[in-house]
Amino acid sequence: MKNQALVVGASGIIGSAMSHLLAKENWAVAGLSRRPAVMAGVTPVSADLLDKDGLATALQGIEPTHVYLTTWARQASEAENIRVNAEMVRNLLDALRPKGSVRHVALSTGLKHYLGPFEAYGKGTLPQTPFREEQGRLDVANFYYAQEDELFSAAERDGFTWSVHRPHTVTGVAVGNAMNMATTLAVYAAICRFTGRPFRFPGSEVQWQSLTDMTDAAQLSRHMLWASTTLEASNEAFNVVNGDVFRWQWMWMRIADWFGIEAAPFDGTLMPLEQQMADDAQIWEKMVGQYDLAEPDINKLISPWHTDADLGRPIEVVTDMSKSRKLGFREYQPSDEAFFNVFERLRAGKLIP
Repeated sequence: MKNQALVVGASGIIGSAMSHLLAKENWAVAGLSRRPAVMAGVTPVSADLLDKDGLATALQGIEPTHVYLTTWARQASEAENIRVNAEMVRNLLDALRPKGSVRHVALSTGLKHYLGPFEAYGKGTLPQTPFREEQGRLDVANFYYAQEDELFSAAERDGFTWSVHRPHTVTGVAVGNAMNMATTLAVYAAICRFTGRPFRFPGSEVQWQSLTDMTDAAQLSRHMLWASTTLEASNEAFNVVNGDVFRWQWMWMRIADWFGIEAAPFDGTLMPLEQQMADDAQIWEKMVGQYDLAEPDINKLISPWHTDADLGRPIEVVTDMSKSRKLGFREYQPSDEAFFNVFERLRAGKLIP
């Protein structure tokens, strides 16, 4: 039987990359989101995961062998994050249960598994770096744990295998995404070039100096496909990063060079992008008019709050991928090239000048 995939969150950074990869591999692909984008080889499915009746209707005629969960909904508190995001996973798996077709479900979460949720991010007693899968859960409520618990419960009841994927900050292209560092930095660099403003690193001295890593959406997609089709990787949680490490003091210069601007010296002062870019909407409108750009609403491109959370961390964050390597996953993606690939795609799509 031909593999049939349901990608949930198909219009996001991870979901769109996952959908493109599966279509390229000649899978039958259905891409579910509230506002589906047009993608070659992907059947669009419009549904709200919190609407059980509407979800069941939208999934009529779709019988996936593999499900890739790549979405979440940010709420005002962690308690609400837990309630809403657990319900989304539960509703989806409940809607698929009568079909009896699902063989594997892959869930993408992230390093907040080790760092804690937004309300307690990077605080308290944290595992030693590099983070390893066996370090387990923190003693704090976390919507990632709630999503996992829904997945584990459904897998035990319905007999499918599962995998959990924990990327670091994901680079990729998706307009309107809530967590989009690469596009945020691209827009920031373009504004600095347009206005002559200094291109200042907005984060902490620890992040500037420490080793870190990242996860490109294409790398994550390859990892999810590998785990979902490799028997030895069944029922396991994995870290997934590009495979290299870097310091931001090096990467910041690489990004500046790509945009043809000079990086401002870093003196250790936190200068969050939320503050630096607070009044940039009007500047962006001028740039849109001058360069005939495709997206006039800067807020559909940038997520300064999320970039600030990553770059402002007072702790080193680096990830171990030995578990995947031992089981045979060999893919590698240089992180600077991942940034450059995003910048090239943004420029080709007239999203930056």
